[in-house]
Amino acid sequence: MTDASDLRRRTQDLLAAHPPATTDRTTFLEARFDAGLAWVHFPEGLGGLGLPRTLQAVVEAELAAAGAPDNDPRRIGIGLGMAAPTILQYGTEEQKRRFLRPLWLGEEVWCQLFSEPGAGSDLAALGTRAVRDGDDWVVNGQKVWTSSAHIARWAILIARTDPDVPKHRGITYFVCDMTDPGVEVRPLRQITGEAEFNEVFISGVRIPDDRRLGEVGDGWRVAQTTLNNERVAIGGSAVPREGGMIGKVTATWRDRPELRTHDLHQRLLDLWVEAEAARLTGARLRQQLVAGQPGPEGAGMKLSFARLNQQISGLEVELLGEEGLLYEDWTMVRPEQVDFTGRDAGYRYLRSKGNSIEGGTSEILLNIVAERVLGLPAEPRTDKDVAWKDLAR
Repeated sequence: MTDASDLRRRTQDLLAAHPPATTDRTTFLEARFDAGLAWVHFPEGLGGLGLPRTLQAVVEAELAAAGAPDNDPRRIGIGLGMAAPTILQYGTEEQKRRFLRPLWLGEEVWCQLFSEPGAGSDLAALGTRAVRDGDDWVVNGQKVWTSSAHIARWAILIARTDPDVPKHRGITYFVCDMTDPGVEVRPLRQITGEAEFNEVFISGVRIPDDRRLGEVGDGWRVAQTTLNNERVAIGGSAVPREGGMIGKVTATWRDRPELRTHDLHQRLLDLWVEAEAARLTGARLRQQLVAGQPGPEGAGMKLSFARLNQQISGLEVELLGEEGLLYEDWTMVRPEQVDFTGRDAGYRYLRSKGNSIEGGTSEILLNIVAERVLGLPAEPRTDKDVAWKDLAR
């Protein structure tokens, strides 16, 4: 099976054997995974068929036309966009078979234990320690800004296993069980009033060595796979023309002519063009992914995503005038996913402020683009060859 017509027939066979209208959602998703139609570029037996990534669109089109259920990708985005590609690249065969199927089905939600109170932009300075004890690693530390930690079953975790080497070299990558009694999740209330983020305290958590991804001390390299995929997942997702936040503003512009001014019109036109350019650039980036793993180009897309969201939401609030100052609900809740387009303008304005922080700050991403895309000289760094234990903190 190497072409779109064969893949289309295989998808039709799935639909015939499990009609979406009469098949339980979970049963349908299980059958889809087992048929290799979950992510066709993954290997056979792991939800895929070893085909080019571009052919996934063939499957999605057939399933959408038939009204087939999806796996609620926004709810399990961290698992799909970050954990899965890392497990696929660095996991053992046993790890792949244990984690990938329930991850894709949405039976097990994942979160990301990377950032710390003293290691955000400078992630390699992290201080969470993992000490070897027989066949286990005993982990102690604190993580912060963890999306979905309150509903997660598993976490991808990086911890320091060797403090006697420079900070980038003494890190190891693990899979952490969030149900362990040594894991405590506390909500972090945001400017929106909600607490979609969390801080996580890790106290004496024992992680078996068979839940390590990659070699001991090679966690920084493994983490780059996660981070590159994260930036693509945040900034490079497929959207239709006038999709996302620009669509909300243009709809208001068309429906409410009494709100229009010449100045707002010019600004809306500028942002519409930028949003369309970003959408097309994202499509090109996704095509490049077919040739291999995502590279630093994802950083540029994530930069654009953050800047546009903040500018568009600001314009929307101005366009609505006094209405833009209203806010629907300040109740403290812990949502399972972020919904930009399903909420009001006030929520979009406040929530978009976090876009330039989450998934890598815009300042750090500018450095990545400058050094790894444009080839400019790196900034001087005096701590690259200093043991982590000797760094000033």
